[in-house]
Amino acid sequence: MKKYLIVLCDGMADEPLEELGGKTPLEAAETPNMDWLASRSEIGMVRTVPEGMAPGSDTANLSVIGYDPEKYYTGRSPLEALSIGVDMESDDVSFRCNIVTLSEEEETYEERRIIDHSSGEISTEDAAVLVKALKEGLEREGYEFYTGTSYRHLLIWKHGQAVELTAPHDILIRRIGEYLPQDAVLREMMVKSYDILSKHPININRKKQGLNPANSAWFWGAGTRPALSSFEEKFHLKGAMISAVDLLKGIAVGAGLRNITVEGANGGLDTNYTGKGEAAAEALSGEDDFVYIHIEAPDEMGHQGSIENKITAIERIDAQVIGPVVEKLREKSIDFRMLVLPDHPTPIRVRTHVSDPVPYLLYDSANEQDSPFSCYNEKEGQKSGIMVEKGHTLIKHLFEQE
Repeated sequence: MKKYLIVLCDGMADEPLEELGGKTPLEAAETPNMDWLASRSEIGMVRTVPEGMAPGSDTANLSVIGYDPEKYYTGRSPLEALSIGVDMESDDVSFRCNIVTLSEEEETYEERRIIDHSSGEISTEDAAVLVKALKEGLEREGYEFYTGTSYRHLLIWKHGQAVELTAPHDILIRRIGEYLPQDAVLREMMVKSYDILSKHPININRKKQGLNPANSAWFWGAGTRPALSSFEEKFHLKGAMISAVDLLKGIAVGAGLRNITVEGANGGLDTNYTGKGEAAAEALSGEDDFVYIHIEAPDEMGHQGSIENKITAIERIDAQVIGPVVEKLREKSIDFRMLVLPDHPTPIRVRTHVSDPVPYLLYDSANEQDSPFSCYNEKEGQKSGIMVEKGHTLIKHLFEQE
């Protein structure tokens, strides 16, 4: 029986950069495994974010995994709530609570700027202590905090309202006053969070070590309880998710996919790439028909504006995930179809997501193509002349279910 695999390289697509001689990070990266696949694969472009919707990893990954965001999307945070086991009622509202780094030299909270949306990719262990301090200092009737992963946490507003809020990675270095919640309680919580966290021993110690202090909560991504249909009923395949990120784990829970935990997978540049690849190969060698490997690192490096580290992330995916998975499945004589793509671009220039189409690579081990392409990148995808306008339909092409 044929097996199926998606390698989702979060935020990998980019723009040509002067610093790279007009190349994108994907073009500049050494990717011999993707290049080998490109010469035997279909390459094209896909629009993962429907027109008029925000280009988040939530909408884009829903699309790639086969769920039309215009039908299924109810907000980012509720998907993360599924991942950590929060039982939301139909009128509860979930908010992502980032632990961010704000500038400290200004006199008022409103004048401060977001320096780092991830507080230097703070460890989950340190963040858990800080979230506990927020719970003790901010929780009141109807509002509950939940610890997630690294800088990504949750606030549940019982019987609340899905107010419009701004993602912190969209307003890096800008004065935050005009982006604060209009809701008085949420705004008060954010202001007080700075008073609590800026003086916390963990942040005093982080500053001594030259690390960004995790000195404020930032609420965004509001939404209500999602209702995804069963993946297995939808596509008649049994599948699994491999990701370090609560958002993707939540999508898996909602869709009825098995979440595979990989030790050392943390959503950062130093994640356990090899472990993810090994887990995928093992799953596809067993009862799973489909595996979705999500790798966050290129997106995080795009948000940080680091060209060098974004290239490093792409090269590690190529060498430690794609190459070994292909080799192991071929060694086991498993016929498989594999889709490689980003969910959205995260250009170094803007350090946030954009909704432009992204390049995809589709390889079939049992039907290798005589492809005109010698490499896989944004430019080659555009040259192909193939454009999949509705991103949620691409998975049917992968599964040969058109």
